[in-house]
Amino acid sequence: MRRALFLLFGLFVASASAFGQSTTTDSQTLQALLSEIRQLRKDLQTTTVASQRVQILMYRLQSQQAAVARAQQRADEVHSRLTEAQAGVRHFASEIERAETALNDSQNSNDRKQLEGMLAAAKHELELQKTAEQEWETKEAEAVQNLRSEESKLAALEEQLDHLDKDFEKSSH
Repeated sequence: MRRALFLLFGLFVASASAFGQSTTTDSQTLQALLSEIRQLRKDLQTTTVASQRVQILMYRLQSQQAAVARAQQRADEVHSRLTEAQAGVRHFASEIERAETALNDSQNSNDRKQLEGMLAAAKHELELQKTAEQEWETKEAEAVQNLRSEESKLAALEEQLDHLDKDFEKSSH
């Protein structure tokens, strides 16, 4: 019976010391887990903010690409109109040359009157085409400047995106 009592006493002492150690170990484990959960939460918040920034930047990038496309289309349209006006200037300049040559070669007074009327009309049209050409040259310069400005904004956004990509790459390592 003494052996049983001694064994029971020994188990009681051993279990009491084990409980004491378990409490300290459990507390340290819980603190470590709590610390890790807090760090994971912080990392999740950081990732969420970064993801939102990327989404906003991607939207801005798409919008800017559309703005560049519109500016390019406008520049192309204006250039096309300028080309048409320049062709009109060349056309009426050649018409004036032909009318003047025909006028100088003509001896018939009826033909001369008709040629003089054609010459006056061609000169008037030439002046209109020159005015239009100047207006389209101005518009083309403005359209090209606007296009360059939009392209510059797009390049800045692409640079921001590249910078974010590098930041993510660094943080993932």
